[in-house]
Amino acid sequence: MKTLVAKISIFKQIRIWTIITFGLFVNAFAWVAFLIPGKIIGGGITGVSTLIYFATENTGFQIPVSISFFAINVVLIGIAIRSLGASFGIKTIYSVFMLSFFFGLLQAIMPAEGFMDRDPFLFAVIGGALAGAGIGIVFTQGGSTGGTDIIAMIINKHFNISPGRLILYMDVLIISSSYFIFWKISNMVYGLVTMSVVAYAIDMLIEGQKQSVQIFIFSKLHHEISSHLGENMHRGITLLSAQGWYTKVDTKVILVVTRKHELPNVFQIIKSIDPDAFISVASVMGTFGKGFEKIRS
Repeated sequence: MKTLVAKISIFKQIRIWTIITFGLFVNAFAWVAFLIPGKIIGGGITGVSTLIYFATENTGFQIPVSISFFAINVVLIGIAIRSLGASFGIKTIYSVFMLSFFFGLLQAIMPAEGFMDRDPFLFAVIGGALAGAGIGIVFTQGGSTGGTDIIAMIINKHFNISPGRLILYMDVLIISSSYFIFWKISNMVYGLVTMSVVAYAIDMLIEGQKQSVQIFIFSKLHHEISSHLGENMHRGITLLSAQGWYTKVDTKVILVVTRKHELPNVFQIIKSIDPDAFISVASVMGTFGKGFEKIRS
């Protein structure tokens, strides 16, 4: 049994690190394939690194995004370890190394002009969507891409504020500074468009994992259904006393709150016991307590 548990734990860790790596690659690809070729300055330390990249373009030694990104983030890693714990710090260190690697690799093998016609709006939207998706994927596994993400995760840990919104606010100054590199308002506007798309994509990924549903189940086999749901779903179950208005028969109503992505499993269990059960499902704004989010002040 211990060997099986150990194997499951190892598999879980491999899965987490694989997903984080994939998210980092998606993020780096978004920058190298769309945002940098479009001369769009996004937010975060990657945005700062891109500013440095274009600011040193005509100096004879153009500093690659990978080098400045790595150097700046080294300073911030200590903050992540101190504020968010050693495991978060390890994932942050890994993310910084891997992102720096992916930036260097992709900039070396991909065309400088990207893969599309030079339409800044398309570069901003597609690049922003991919960059946000990459960050969101990393966030869902408890990791960080470094930079302003660290600040966002620290604040989100203590206050119920959207990480995507926090990142958007902090990055406005970085994006606005792009005007002093290109001397064009349009580049700054496209950067703001990118950050809006990034914030939306992050929230969709993170909040999508947290969406919950409230289920009412009406069935004569409420004891059997409750037992199977408790054994297989590991969610709290409440039996409510009720009476049918037409039949005047006393009965029990099962109340279950679970994640939205677990809903198909609940349906499968109910159908296997009572295909004629009456089920009511409602989305809830938030769920706090054991098994869900912690209550934050």
